[in-house]
Amino acid sequence: MKVGDTAAPERPAPPVAAMGLLETLRAPLVAGIDHASVVARIEEESGWSLRFIFMTLMSAGIAVLGLLLSSPAVIIGAMLISPLMNPILGLGFGLATFDFAEVRRSSIALAGGAALAVLFTALIVLASPLKAPTIEILARTRPNLFDLLVALFAALAGTFAIIRGRGETIVGVAIATALMPPLAIVGYGLATWNMPVFIGSVELFATNFVAIALTATATARFYGFGHALSVRQSQMQTLLLITAFVVLAVPLGFALRQIAGEAVAVSQIRTLLTHRFGTQARISQLDVDFARDPLVVRAVVIAPRAQQISNADLRMALATKLDRPISLQLDRILLAPGADALAAQRAEVEKAQAANAVEQGAAEVARLVALAAGTTVERVTLDRDHLRAITTATPLPGASLAAYRALEARAAAAAIGWDIVIVPPFAVLPSVRFADNIDVPDDRARAAVALSGWAARRWNAPAVIVPGLPARGIVPARPSLAERRGLAIAALLRTQNIAAVAAPPQGQVVNLRVASSGLDQP
Repeated sequence: MKVGDTAAPERPAPPVAAMGLLETLRAPLVAGIDHASVVARIEEESGWSLRFIFMTLMSAGIAVLGLLLSSPAVIIGAMLISPLMNPILGLGFGLATFDFAEVRRSSIALAGGAALAVLFTALIVLASPLKAPTIEILARTRPNLFDLLVALFAALAGTFAIIRGRGETIVGVAIATALMPPLAIVGYGLATWNMPVFIGSVELFATNFVAIALTATATARFYGFGHALSVRQSQMQTLLLITAFVVLAVPLGFALRQIAGEAVAVSQIRTLLTHRFGTQARISQLDVDFARDPLVVRAVVIAPRAQQISNADLRMALATKLDRPISLQLDRILLAPGADALAAQRAEVEKAQAANAVEQGAAEVARLVALAAGTTVERVTLDRDHLRAITTATPLPGASLAAYRALEARAAAAAIGWDIVIVPPFAVLPSVRFADNIDVPDDRARAAVALSGWAARRWNAPAVIVPGLPARGIVPARPSLAERRGLAIAALLRTQNIAAVAAPPQGQVVNLRVASSGLDQP
């Protein structure tokens, strides 16, 4: 160095003996990396752009369609074009180097892309005739420790690939596996107002997002990014990363433990039933509702006729085995011995399967009606013998009687073969309008009367007050215009089995009201 030079003297490299084992392993890996070009490439692709917006929307649309169709192939197609890897890695590298400008830019891109994906998928679900939760949707609503491990491995693969400069597309799919389907399910839960699905998918997305970003941060630090940090800053960052992973892992570990416990409980129930009914018995169906207290166990057992055991004994045995109260719903198909009974046995099995299909269909109808009425499944009354479902709609801001009738019709169209009854909230009946000097209802007036009759039937109102209708049903020789209109409306109501009660005339517009001592007048 010449005299007068101001550059700081280079620090001699520490001897290998003074370096820790981790530094010894890192040295050859870090030496071959062009840190500047990696950071430049991440900053170039991690921000907000029209391409990012378009590809996010297309990926979200394909993902939600794959979820609704329960098609893993379509979901994988969405992952192939998802651009979510770039802002996530930008956020991770920004945290590693304390580049808060990059953290802010990547966070804005990720938050904006996630919001657009949720809104776009919600619109698709609202427009779709398929709204029933599929296996692919339900599988992503209970995050557990395994989901955290998936996000961790995906982030390790993605960060390694971006640092080493190879395989970005493949690892982009890996990261999209952990992010895009949960985002699409958030939109599904929002559109169907299914809070358990919505909350579960939000938790899964948040868990995966944090895990991927922090794993990218840790991997970037391992490969020498952020080397300008002081020892104290590095220790603080390491401590924060470990703390964050522990905070994520503990509740997810409990969730995984709960899922594992449920699987063990189902296995114990199946083993006990098989042992009690004998090796010749077969359990054709076993459903356990762990959300209920006491625990609800539904089972269908096919066993020889000689193997008859009381439900009380089975319930006590299950309660002792699981160490919790049990509510047992057991259907038995008892088979007669001998080859001659084969046809009867098949008939009994088919009967049980048909009954099970009816029960599953009834549960789906209850879900559809509850969704249409904006209420819960528990508030839907099912008459399985007459295939009838009844519930009371939750008041919706700005919704008219016509809107509730349309919701009932939509539910009825989906529940083929069922009689669907949705009772609307009490409201003012629609006005029946006539043209000047006309006493014959037009199509619009007929529709208003039909809607009034529908509402009266739903409210169990036997009659409707009709202004202008002659008192005591006595029709004058020369009825007035108002009386003729009232008579025309009464005739339409009679076709719907609704009586008409006289009221004073009100001019060109006839305002109907329900007439029943048991109802408050709107």
